[in-house]
Amino acid sequence: MQNDNKNTLMFIVSAFAILIGYQFFVLGPQQKKAEAEARAKKVAEAKVAATPGVTLDANGNPAPLRLSRDAAKAQSPRIVVDTPALSGSIALKGARIDDLFLRKYAETIDKNSPPVELFRPEGAEHAWFADFGWAGANLPGLPDSRTVWTAAPGQVLRPNSPVTLTYDNGIGLTFTRIIAVDDQAMFTVTDSVKNNGTNGLQLAPYATVQRQGITDHLGKTQIVHEGAIGVLGSGKDQKLELAKYQKWKKDKPLTTFDSVGGWAGITDKYWLAALIPGQDQTIKAQYRVTQAGGADIYDVNFVGPTQALNPGATLTQKTRLFAGAKTVPLLRKYEYNGQAPAWWKFWDSRKAEIPRFDWAVDWGMFSMFTRPIFNILEIFYRLVGNFGLAIMLLTVVLKLILYPMADKSYESMAKIKKIQPEVEKLKAKHKDDPAKQQQEMMQLYAKEKINPMMGCLPMLVQIPVFYSLYKVLTVTIEMRHAPFFGWIHDLSSRDPTTIFNLFGAIPWDPATAPLIGGILGTTLHIGVWPLLYGFTMWLTTAMNPPAGDPIQQRIFQLFPIIFTFTLSQFAVGLVIYWCWSNILTIIQQYIIMRRYKVENPIDKIIARLQGKPASAT
Repeated sequence: MQNDNKNTLMFIVSAFAILIGYQFFVLGPQQKKAEAEARAKKVAEAKVAATPGVTLDANGNPAPLRLSRDAAKAQSPRIVVDTPALSGSIALKGARIDDLFLRKYAETIDKNSPPVELFRPEGAEHAWFADFGWAGANLPGLPDSRTVWTAAPGQVLRPNSPVTLTYDNGIGLTFTRIIAVDDQAMFTVTDSVKNNGTNGLQLAPYATVQRQGITDHLGKTQIVHEGAIGVLGSGKDQKLELAKYQKWKKDKPLTTFDSVGGWAGITDKYWLAALIPGQDQTIKAQYRVTQAGGADIYDVNFVGPTQALNPGATLTQKTRLFAGAKTVPLLRKYEYNGQAPAWWKFWDSRKAEIPRFDWAVDWGMFSMFTRPIFNILEIFYRLVGNFGLAIMLLTVVLKLILYPMADKSYESMAKIKKIQPEVEKLKAKHKDDPAKQQQEMMQLYAKEKINPMMGCLPMLVQIPVFYSLYKVLTVTIEMRHAPFFGWIHDLSSRDPTTIFNLFGAIPWDPATAPLIGGILGTTLHIGVWPLLYGFTMWLTTAMNPPAGDPIQQRIFQLFPIIFTFTLSQFAVGLVIYWCWSNILTIIQQYIIMRRYKVENPIDKIIARLQGKPASAT
């Protein structure tokens, strides 16, 4: 029974190590390669700017013509967008929202870093924009991407200061577009068309969010959803509809949904552009991938019902566009019509204005854990104002919740370690009779009131909790560029220190070393926090009963080293959580081992420092 339990535990830990190892050795290098290619493309774009009329790819070779962002922007007269959260412009050509920056978010932690770019105009590489309009069968004169709209001079789009665009097609139809924006991330586009002619028409409103090609790093990570996203359907049948970039293109280039209300758009890890029709409006939504101009066109759109437009009549369509960062409080505020629900409510009796809008954050299959974990983390963050401290406080809460089960587990392990000499005697006595050996070990466990299974239960329970916190800290934007203390200025990045320059004491970047710089800057980059984690993991391993098989013992002894290298590439906020969690576990184990007078490595270390023999009493 003991060997079976050890094998089970061994399988769980090994599977977990393989999961993290895959992230480190496979997905990690892929992401770094993509980042290197992205940097190379920026260099190529700089070359393009210096050589008019010549576009180069990442390798410096001629590529299909792409305009620079500024050149693409200059293809149309524009109206300035100026809000506390957004800056950019609206193109009068096509009346598109296609030029947006997020003022509250910077590309890097450098104080001179530019703001995050969300939308960019068509013609530039990786264009991303929102388009609105009317569709009709065989109707000439409908405005399209080439139509130049008219606007009164001097208009600037600000909160409480909408702008008005007009277009007369000269054959009886007059179009008016009023664009409003709030102080955060929500646009409201009100389209009207008046029939000044003598014949009736049939028109249907549409809206689309489109990306013309994506950067190489998008859609590569498995833990974060990036691609098409929406909540679509009717009434209680509304559900989350997802399509990751890679599978979207390969497996389902065209998917349609019938929906009443809901929302749909395109998301990256932290950013979202989503279309929100009227919630009582019947629509047909599409997730579509096509190819044009050498690029994959990722398009999420919806078309409303066809309506009759009689002579002298006017049709009006109102569509909202969310374009911004996926901060959970903001999404919930929009979801509940301007007022976020109280944090302690797991449901809300009010009808949602935008159904399940906070599902734009990828809560994953363990949402029953990830959502409450985030809620608690958010509360602590508001209280202490430091996200790293909030993570540590959350760790204490999780430890308290799991305390009763963990206490029984550590008690069981302490008892097993205490009787280890007797177990070894039984193994030696019955080394040629495994059945007898197992029988007497069970009798010994029964005599000492030990349940061997209790050593495995906390591991089984903590795996989904651990994964859920990992998920929360990975997909939510709150940790991005959040400082901690000392040298940690961005909890979402790895520990910037490295052992190879004595943690910054030597003014040298190991990544620049000839031949081995790539390895020193990636695989062997080990900072202070990963080393602290490795030490705490070694200590927790040393406090557990040894595995029965010598090979298993060696493997468990190697785990602290393997995990130190593996986790050194993870976000330091996660490493801080794991390290702090280990420290709390060590304290709990130490108290229990002292209670049962079991020899432990902490007492050994203290005794050596004092020059005394180790004692558990």
